[in-house]
Amino acid sequence: MQRRSLMKSALTAATLTALAATAAFAENPVLKIGFVGVTSGPAAAWGISNQRSMEARAAWINETGGYTIGDTTYDIEIVSFDDQKDPKRAIAGMEKMAQEGIHYVVGPNVDDGAAAVRPVAEANGIMYFPYAFPKSLYQAPASNAVLGMVANYQSGPAIYKYLMEEKGVKTVAFIAANESDPLSQRDGGVEAATSLGMEVVSSNVTYQVDTTDFTPVLTPIMRTRPDLLVLSGVSPANAPQLIRSARELGFEGVISTETAQDAGVLAEGAGDLANGFISVGGASTPELASPMMKEFVQRYTDMFGEYNDESNTKVYALEYILETLKADPSAIDNVDTFQATMDTFEAPNPYMNGDAKLRYVGMSSFGQKRQVAVPLVVNVYQDGKFETLFVAEVD
Repeated sequence: MQRRSLMKSALTAATLTALAATAAFAENPVLKIGFVGVTSGPAAAWGISNQRSMEARAAWINETGGYTIGDTTYDIEIVSFDDQKDPKRAIAGMEKMAQEGIHYVVGPNVDDGAAAVRPVAEANGIMYFPYAFPKSLYQAPASNAVLGMVANYQSGPAIYKYLMEEKGVKTVAFIAANESDPLSQRDGGVEAATSLGMEVVSSNVTYQVDTTDFTPVLTPIMRTRPDLLVLSGVSPANAPQLIRSARELGFEGVISTETAQDAGVLAEGAGDLANGFISVGGASTPELASPMMKEFVQRYTDMFGEYNDESNTKVYALEYILETLKADPSAIDNVDTFQATMDTFEAPNPYMNGDAKLRYVGMSSFGQKRQVAVPLVVNVYQDGKFETLFVAEVD
């Protein structure tokens, strides 16, 4: 009887302690930040990296007491929606954000989705940070979208120029999935390569995203014997299949893409055949990574059991949103104020060593500041992991 009473007392004390902790945690009001993007299907790695980056950073902020904007400290809640790479679902996701009173959203991850949600975002006062490249999203009169990464028409010329100067590349062939995003990126790549003086030997070969045998697709390209094969807008699921097929057909040249990739997927799908594959990486290298970036990587890994390299880029969107709100707290529910703040905004970059700054760029590409400033890191895949090929800046 006495033991039962003691256990009951102990449980009561534990319950009270838990309730007190919950009450203390709940003292902070909640600031909801949305994510609308693809987390299933062949392109899932792109959106999963977004969502995990946001959730890992939000958990870190909440664990350490919250985020202070003006006179208020908030706990950050990430509200996520898988659009399945479907523009109609992306619209539904953005409508959900509007219904919940969310004014700041990360995503979508592809061109069609980012374009589809624009009317909903503008009608409901939502700033959104897509990982999509159409310039029309970021040029006036558009004003509510902010490019969250480096675009293919910015990274492509840098990669091609490097390969021309360092590898003697003179001829290039392009292959793209028969979808608007990859086709748009292919057209941008062809334009960039041509302007640099490269000879484009093939640019009209396409494939369906559910293709499983790429040998007949690649065979006509192989006959042109290009120095460089560009996989325009390739998804992480299709990249290793294309690489494997090209190598098995005897292609010995360079293979590259302007989209971010997953080293684990490449290792599993192509193995050593992927060695030398060039892609845009996360916005960090061991030399650039600050102690805060290293802690972020560790927290992300602890939370999800693995780390996605492109999260070096994806970590930035949430940070930009919160730091810009901190610069003018009235922007929490007023995106007009947020947009006005962007023009002069500057804050220390916590993820890079040195005196790097968070700031908005894009004047050269868009005529207005509608892009986050992140380093352009170009990687080469080698023996199961990415190595840094070179680092550049845009605008």
